Amino acid sequence: MVIARPDKYFMVAGYAEGSSPLNAFDHALIKAGIGNTNLLRISSILPPGAQEIPPASLPYGALVPTAYADETSEVAGTMVAAAVACGVPADPALPGVIMEHHLQGPEELCREEVVRRVEEAFAIRGYRLAEVKAVSASGVVQKVGSAVAAVVLWT
Repeated sequence: MVIARPDKYFMVAGYAEGSSPLNAFDHALIKAGIGNTNLLRISSILPPGAQEIPPASLPYGALVPTAYADETSEVAGTMVAAAVACGVPADPALPGVIMEHHLQGPEELCREEVVRRVEEAFAIRGYRLAEVKAVSASGVVQKVGSAVAAVVLWT
């Protein structure tokens, strides 16, 4: 069986509340625009030459390769945050790297950490980094809150 290598990607993020942790997570996925799909969690490699596209309207129930981070809390007043970053290599023949992070704390710290992780991953590989792209979401929990950030691979 041959599986096509995705050649496009987009980045999304969302924060939402729910009556339970699972409902809050589901609501955050809906806010991010990927809630009516089946996410296939992937490790963190951006295919060589993949092009960033605006967030796409995905078919209901589609199997969607996704690298994502999420943070959920049931403690009112807690700030939750999730972030993802894509490192794009200078050489389009090389793969990029996706990094995820989540925490209970400020969104900016979450974003800084995913960017640092991308930079380290490129240094380990000896690749020259052309660009880092990041998205994040956060919120202060009212009852049950969830933040999610994702990189969706698509063809």
